[in-house]
Amino acid sequence: MEFKVRGNLVDVHQGEIFAAEVSVADGRITAIDQLDHAVENYLLPGFVDSHIHVESSMLLPGQFARVAVTHGTVATVSDPHEIANVCGIEGIELMLRNAAQSKFKFCFGAPACVPATPFETAGGRLDADAVAKLLADDRIGYLSEMMDFPGVLNRSTEVMKKIAAAAHNGKPVDGHAPGLRGDEAAAYFAAGITTDHECFTREEAEDKLAAGCKIAIREGSAARNFDALHSLIDDYPDACMLCSDDKHPDEFLEGHINRLVVRAVANGLDRMNVLRVACVNPVEHYHLDVGLLRVGDQADFIVTEDLTEFHILKTYLDGVLVADQGKSLLAVPPAETVNNFTATPIQPSQLQVAASGTTIRVMQAIGGQLFTNQIQRPCRVQDGNVVADVARDILKIVVVNRYKDASPAVAFASGFGLKSGAFASSVAHDSHNIVAIGTNDEDLSAAINAVINEQGGLSISADGQTDVLPLPVAGLMSTDSCESVGKAYSKMDQRLKTELGSSLRAPYMTLSFMALLVIPSLKLSDKGLFDSDKFEFVPLFVEEKPAK
Repeated sequence: MEFKVRGNLVDVHQGEIFAAEVSVADGRITAIDQLDHAVENYLLPGFVDSHIHVESSMLLPGQFARVAVTHGTVATVSDPHEIANVCGIEGIELMLRNAAQSKFKFCFGAPACVPATPFETAGGRLDADAVAKLLADDRIGYLSEMMDFPGVLNRSTEVMKKIAAAAHNGKPVDGHAPGLRGDEAAAYFAAGITTDHECFTREEAEDKLAAGCKIAIREGSAARNFDALHSLIDDYPDACMLCSDDKHPDEFLEGHINRLVVRAVANGLDRMNVLRVACVNPVEHYHLDVGLLRVGDQADFIVTEDLTEFHILKTYLDGVLVADQGKSLLAVPPAETVNNFTATPIQPSQLQVAASGTTIRVMQAIGGQLFTNQIQRPCRVQDGNVVADVARDILKIVVVNRYKDASPAVAFASGFGLKSGAFASSVAHDSHNIVAIGTNDEDLSAAINAVINEQGGLSISADGQTDVLPLPVAGLMSTDSCESVGKAYSKMDQRLKTELGSSLRAPYMTLSFMALLVIPSLKLSDKGLFDSDKFEFVPLFVEEKPAK
């Protein structure tokens, strides 16, 4: 197929904008001819999400792609470690098969840390040999985020074998080093790691930039670091990228990387620097099979109405129009399902915590961040058991092993603001056991059991009413469209906020990270309360010092 497109071409490499006619044949750009008269609209390279877990959208890759192209996204650098933690290689293969049936440019990585730590129960396990085999596969583009930063700093044999396998295959290594600074940051990136998306202050980012890594500025549904980091774009335009990490379906319907581009330009950043970060740097860093609007490149580009609001008019992939005026033209591949779920329903009595002290450790959630604070509070006791204290926003949090029947792990958390009820999820990074938080044991058990009965999903229970959004693909994804999933999710999210009183912007997403042991400070796995700073389990009750 041959065609021509006219518009003001944005040449990000040369920093120029000029009226042009772009000729396309057989999926490639065959000519770019400069025009001597004014034209409407703008032609520019498509946007790239430099780090995302597609599973967090609760959509299979084909359904994800269908929405992404309407926002001008043409490619993602996608870490499938969520489904790998549940289903191992079988889960990764499902993602690769589904993605291969779409024109969208997915670049999947080999998950580096499955399970993420030895302190939790996961469904999958990928050792260094399995990772090396994945990295030798042409469908795999890089080694995904290396979350075992203690293993990197200590040059663990298993960790270094994975990094060496990436180097052997000429593929980059993604980092994950929350809070590392100075000499530790330098030692971490000296191991061969090339990126980091976990910075939440500019000072931390500059330490890592000095160590030679690239910074992926993250703005997802839970972790929101753009405001703290966007000034890096003008100072380090060749060393930054943009990413979502995790994006829930209701927000994904509204926008993607395009929204960050709009915000960056509105903040006064140089437009060409912003587009380099949003379009060019990920393609060059990961050697993506994506065109950058040059003669000979694949015809992957977008047409926008302007360079301020970046309203997406058209998106092309390999010379094929895949989105037009907000309507996706991508076909959706047939859905497959795979799962790993054997837990059986629990009783409220299993969630009781006998009082063996007067002061407890409490996980304090922080809106817009993945890390938690570790605080200590006097506990509220009824009939010899520690119970939630709604007045002080101290709620009971539970993690239930989804892979086998085991006693639930129970602790306490603040920051969610619930006034009644409970909610639960089988999306619980990174091992994806069931995580729930609530004001009482009856609603907690009802919410947990609703997830168990569906073999995965999101639930909410209060006042005798339990709602559930089933996620039949590994307990992480639906087989439905983004519109359908987003509507159902939004309804539950609103009920959480308006009826149950949650004060968080994204309560389900925040809950999903309360079991993520590789992010400081205090988290809960199915095996117990975990101090992520010390990398060890800690008791719920604070040891009381005897009076002098």
